[in-house]
Amino acid sequence: MSSLEDTLKATIRDVPDFPKPGILFKDITPILSRPDLMKAITDHFAARYADQNIDVVVGMESRGFLFGVPLAMQLDAAFVPARKPGKLPAESIAFEYTLEYGTNKLEMHADAITEGQRVLIIDDLLATGGTANATVQLVQTLKGEVVECAFVIGLDFLEGDKAFAPIPSYSLIHF
Repeated sequence: MSSLEDTLKATIRDVPDFPKPGILFKDITPILSRPDLMKAITDHFAARYADQNIDVVVGMESRGFLFGVPLAMQLDAAFVPARKPGKLPAESIAFEYTLEYGTNKLEMHADAITEGQRVLIIDDLLATGGTANATVQLVQTLKGEVVECAFVIGLDFLEGDKAFAPIPSYSLIHF
């Protein structure tokens, strides 16, 4: 395990019983208060995808935005938000999905991705994979090519990557 992985694991705060009893929430807000860690995370992902010809980085609301925007800038790629219902001002497409503690829906502008664009999807955490799968479905509906789904944290015991297989998955740290 790298020094970055060790530092991230030591910085992430565990919050028991959030958002409901039985869930151990991995809180990334302590990372957000550390510009050095945010830069290191962005640099790590940028190095991983530097030669992948990424056209678009899609970040899922809301924590995916925090990692997606700076990564898109480093990759010289567009950033596209995958948003909760009713937040996008122009024509959008939607996909409903199941979370580990309920259901939700994601939307994306109908003109956000053009056919054949290479897309990297990023979020802070991979749990059951419902949010990532919904985002993959949105990108594929717009005929984008999902290169990989990337996460800062992977909760491996939940096997969330199976929800959007065969799309490759990468997590910087694993629990």
